[in-house]
Amino acid sequence: MIEVPVPKELTKENDPLHIIKTRAQTHGRPATIAGPMVRYSKLPFRQTCRQYDTDIVYTPMILAREFVRNQQARIADLTTNKNDTPLIVQVGVNNVGDLMKFAEMVAPFCDGIGINCGCPIREQIREGIGCALIYNPDLLCEMVKSVKSKYGAKLRLETKIRIHDDWDVTVNLCRRLCDSGVDWITIHGRTRTTRSSQPVNLEAIKYIVDKIKDKNVPVVANGDCFTMKDFKHISDYTGVQGVMAVRGVLANPALFAGHDKCPWGCVEWFWYWTTEYNTLPFALTQHHLYCMLENMGIRRKLLKEMMLQRSYPELLDWFDTNFVMHRHGDKEFGTTIDPQLKTN
Repeated sequence: MIEVPVPKELTKENDPLHIIKTRAQTHGRPATIAGPMVRYSKLPFRQTCRQYDTDIVYTPMILAREFVRNQQARIADLTTNKNDTPLIVQVGVNNVGDLMKFAEMVAPFCDGIGINCGCPIREQIREGIGCALIYNPDLLCEMVKSVKSKYGAKLRLETKIRIHDDWDVTVNLCRRLCDSGVDWITIHGRTRTTRSSQPVNLEAIKYIVDKIKDKNVPVVANGDCFTMKDFKHISDYTGVQGVMAVRGVLANPALFAGHDKCPWGCVEWFWYWTTEYNTLPFALTQHHLYCMLENMGIRRKLLKEMMLQRSYPELLDWFDTNFVMHRHGDKEFGTTIDPQLKTN
């Protein structure tokens, strides 16, 4: 007999909906969430974020069509373990069939699924994925209903959307999603065509939150969270129950612990998780470290030098040559705030 995979049991500690609903009471703040980033939200990075007061972490967007049909895609796209929780697996999908197969495959290994309705990339929109879904509410609501009808509270389901030019269209979409059973909605406060260089529209998020309060479905705000000052401003202004950072945590995974700049200890933790799990391509590790060092204000000459390293041994030797690098088990491991340069 073939055993059908079932969702893992949700507890108060790993149920993302419970966390989002109760963080204000238990921690005096909304939930802190590290959002999905294409390629970058892999296991070592997720674990690094968790060292620094991040409540919920997402995987990168995974294309359902490829995942359900291709074993190599499954191996490449989703690496996790029992400590990788609470975890939301984000999916790019354009039909109910693929979504249900995808849900069955990932349910035993995550705490929820997030449907990507916000990616503005033209190729994804042509496929009916990402932002295309906010203009196809019937399909989106059908997908939500299908998952929730099968899994109920055993598997959480989120939709991450962008706003329409007419905010009331977004309000109507959100109300329909609530009626379809979505557990929470993440709102990126930009339209499909708004550039990331333009400020996020907090007024729009606040408007939508106020209009759907009667539905009792939590809302998470996304966009322009780079410091805890931003976090507080976003949450206070919009009245959301969670704030998601994406570019902010890429540069500074310790953002939610109140560090305005990436602390050196964060680099040590990232190195530890990267070598512990041995799952990241070298170029990806290199880019993560570049983003963190740049955020610390490391001078450009050193950053360029770092990017010239061509293997893990070379890169680790380069760090040991230029910085005081503590290893896991050392007394000062993961605690240093400022980088200690060995060279001038």
